[in-house]
Amino acid sequence: MSERTPFFPAREHRLRLGELGVLDRRRTVVGFVLAVLIPAAIEVVATRTAHANFSLVMLAQLAGAVVVALVGGLWPAVAAAVTATLALNWFSTHPVGSFSIADPQAVAELAVFLAISVAVGLAVGASVRRYEQAIRAAAEADAMSELALGILGSTADTEEFLERVRTTLGLRAVSLLARAADDAGHTPSSAGPPARRGREASGWTVLATAGDAPPVTHAAADDAVAPDGWYTLLAAGRRLDAGERRMMQAFGAYLVAMRQRGQLALSREDNRRLEEGNRIRTSILRAVSHDLRTPLAGIKLSVSSLRQPGIAFAPEEETELLATIEDYTDRLALLVDNLLDMSRITADTVRPLLRPVAWRDVIPAAVTAPDRLVDLIPANAPPVRADPVLLERVVANLVENALRYAPGELVELTARSGVPGPDGTPTGQLLVVDHGAGVPPEDILAMFRPFQRLDDAPAHGGIGLGLAVAKGFIEAMGGRIEAEETPGGGLTMLVSLPLSEGNQA
Repeated sequence: MSERTPFFPAREHRLRLGELGVLDRRRTVVGFVLAVLIPAAIEVVATRTAHANFSLVMLAQLAGAVVVALVGGLWPAVAAAVTATLALNWFSTHPVGSFSIADPQAVAELAVFLAISVAVGLAVGASVRRYEQAIRAAAEADAMSELALGILGSTADTEEFLERVRTTLGLRAVSLLARAADDAGHTPSSAGPPARRGREASGWTVLATAGDAPPVTHAAADDAVAPDGWYTLLAAGRRLDAGERRMMQAFGAYLVAMRQRGQLALSREDNRRLEEGNRIRTSILRAVSHDLRTPLAGIKLSVSSLRQPGIAFAPEEETELLATIEDYTDRLALLVDNLLDMSRITADTVRPLLRPVAWRDVIPAAVTAPDRLVDLIPANAPPVRADPVLLERVVANLVENALRYAPGELVELTARSGVPGPDGTPTGQLLVVDHGAGVPPEDILAMFRPFQRLDDAPAHGGIGLGLAVAKGFIEAMGGRIEAEETPGGGLTMLVSLPLSEGNQA
């Protein structure tokens, strides 16, 4: 904005004569009363004082006119000046008791007195008006500062913002409208996400309202302010004065900025999701090119060996080849399941069907090596609120992970209940305990990330999705999964889920 074009044009601050002469009603009435009483009182005192002269009485009347101007403004001051002039003429100029003036100098003195009184009234009226403008400007600045800080420091929605605007301006209702679309099909959504699906109103869409009986069209509003070409704020209850319109214009600019900030936040979130999706797709391609091809190659090699004509394998060799096929097939199925599950979690399409589930109900189907599993789950362990299919996949991944990284060791399953969750509600916990090498504390959070393996070593197989899938499923069911060091060495995975409603007491 150039220096030649100020934000508030100078002519808007020029005071008109009518503004100088009109203060609030109470002060004006008091001023007119004093305009009669003060000159009369001064003349009464002067007539009873033998040594009072004309100049002294005139100065006293001038002081009285100033007092009236301070109280009532211009017009009471003019009335006081006229009253004082008539009183001086009647009581203090020759001939006394008549409005005739014998001395021409007295005429000039009375004229100067009247002019000075009027000038003082004008000056006082201007100062009072300037003071009122300063008070109003300070109030506007305070309101704008409060709203600006509120916008920068909160996540209030559009309705709450409009309610604050309505309260600040003392209006009955406020509505935010946006143009439905232009000829090119562009919509105001580019300036911010709509607070809710709007209602079409004569080419405008009502995005948000606040107050009683909010206007939805320009015709139904008492006033309207357009902060830009896309949005319009409608006010109901009364018309806005010039200062309030400036405030409403600034409020609208803040509102557009707030919606643009929301749109930027959504764009950043979309970009983050796209980046995460691209990273996962890249990892999947890498997994397909290596980890998925390895079991396929093992299966093909074993099948091709068994189908070689003219070669007779010993029973133990044939059994070994078939076991290899079965092992690689199971590994391949687990990898595919984890890839599909991770894609569902990434796309936010996991919709669990929650119901009471006992820990023992999901263990048999989840365990692939029962000879290495120690079941220590109490018989009276209360059920938790979960999706049995998803919970089975979680337990399977945790057990598989424990068996893989604690080779030759037993894996213990136990449960406990009544552990308070983050919100204080009681939860049930399943503990998968292994006695392997464990995980350094600084790597515990990293191992729940997709495609992250312990020490990034492929020797144990897998593509690093088991824990990430387990974490995604547990969080979708309203629980949490954590890891801690097993006393004596190893790693303990803790799965926490809310207890079913009948077991929370």
